[in-house]
Amino acid sequence: MVNEYKTVRCFGTGELKIRKSRFIAYVQPADTEKEALEFIENIKQKHRDATHNVFAYLIGLDREIQKFSDDGEPNGTAGKPILEVIKKESLKNVVVVVTRYFGGILLGAGGLVRAYTKGAKVGIENAQIVNKVLHYNYKLKTSYSLLGKIQNHIINMSQIIYEVSYSQDVSLGVYVKYNKKDFFEKVVMEVTSGQVNISNIGESYISFQQGKAIL
Repeated sequence: MVNEYKTVRCFGTGELKIRKSRFIAYVQPADTEKEALEFIENIKQKHRDATHNVFAYLIGLDREIQKFSDDGEPNGTAGKPILEVIKKESLKNVVVVVTRYFGGILLGAGGLVRAYTKGAKVGIENAQIVNKVLHYNYKLKTSYSLLGKIQNHIINMSQIIYEVSYSQDVSLGVYVKYNKKDFFEKVVMEVTSGQVNISNIGESYISFQQGKAIL
């Protein structure tokens, strides 16, 4: 399993005008090729009157699926440069479409490569690059008297308390980074002298931007 990877946080778009041609970029995270193809089709329907709807996508945490289309632009001048931007940014699970409305002035092969490259970069920037980091999802149940001590230690370990619920006992939901799992369990058991019910209920990729978790 991949412990960390880069992708985009959300849908993003941006527009450029280059020698009277309009280049409109659309970017979206996509976990499957089906999601990527649906996104591309939606953009094509939105811009049925466009001269070109060029796309590229890279799917899979091991980069298993990499595809692109020039959609009528000269071979190698559009889709491939977009894919190269995705790869240069080390992104995974992302789809990019750059729509072009021809403005009447030919850009030449080099100009097209630069235009589609710049369009992809603008779209990706607006979709916000994030780091996805594997975390284990823990549920803790303990007494009210131990709550403060447990919370302080979790915060000091820089792990994420995402939920606290109160009933006869206190339950906490905690995301623990993949390489802190054993240390976390050890510390929690030590500070409570074993007076805690602790269970690992699954795994999740948590988004981080500039070192801050986005929940």
